[in-house]
Amino acid sequence: DNASTDKSVEKIKQIFSGIEILCLEKNYKFAGAYNMAFKQVEFKDDYFLLLNNDTVVEPNLLDVLISRSEVYTDSILGPKICYYKDRDKIWYAGGEVDLSSGRIKHVGIRETNSKEYDLVSKTDYVTGCCMFSSKEIFFSLEGFDTRFNMYGEDVDFCLRAKQKGIDSFYIPEAVIFHHVSASIQDNEKIINQVLSMWKLMGKHLGCIEKFKGFTLYLIKTFMNAVNSLYRQ
Repeated sequence: DNASTDKSVEKIKQIFSGIEILCLEKNYKFAGAYNMAFKQVEFKDDYFLLLNNDTVVEPNLLDVLISRSEVYTDSILGPKICYYKDRDKIWYAGGEVDLSSGRIKHVGIRETNSKEYDLVSKTDYVTGCCMFSSKEIFFSLEGFDTRFNMYGEDVDFCLRAKQKGIDSFYIPEAVIFHHVSASIQDNEKIINQVLSMWKLMGKHLGCIEKFKGFTLYLIKTFMNAVNSLYRQ
């Protein structure tokens, strides 16, 4: 618990008394809090499931991911994620990354869920909204990079994994539903995304590629904002 103030810890303890909760004295953000949690359960578990608190999961989620981890060994796995308010619409069906052109994209986003998105596939990254992998992989990568304030940690994690020969896979049989952006305001979200992209490119690109990619990213971000205002 990242120093929440909504009495969620008390509520969880009342309803699920057997759940162990790691309560932090301040908000360490996504990366810092997860890194502390990894250390807390280092000797207790074989696998970690990272899951946003604004999600609802299908009952067989863990069974599917554990089963698939035995096929796609030494990998990072992510489920199909649909919008909670529109469960026939895809939010994540894999991820594409091309930093040199300023592009990080969810495959299938806002598309209708169909057989097209029912195939297991190798993916550039698994979103931190729901990420499943072995304890060994999380520790071999030393967790997340805490220099990312919010957004980009998951992409960086999977890019670093790829450099070590660790692949990421999209597992469509595992399904969750996401209250998108339920935990952050739009303006703050955009600012954090821009800052994280700058850090991500600085870490994984050369100087010239970084400025080229970031310029293209800013242009795309501006055009998307204009289109959003126009649709309103």
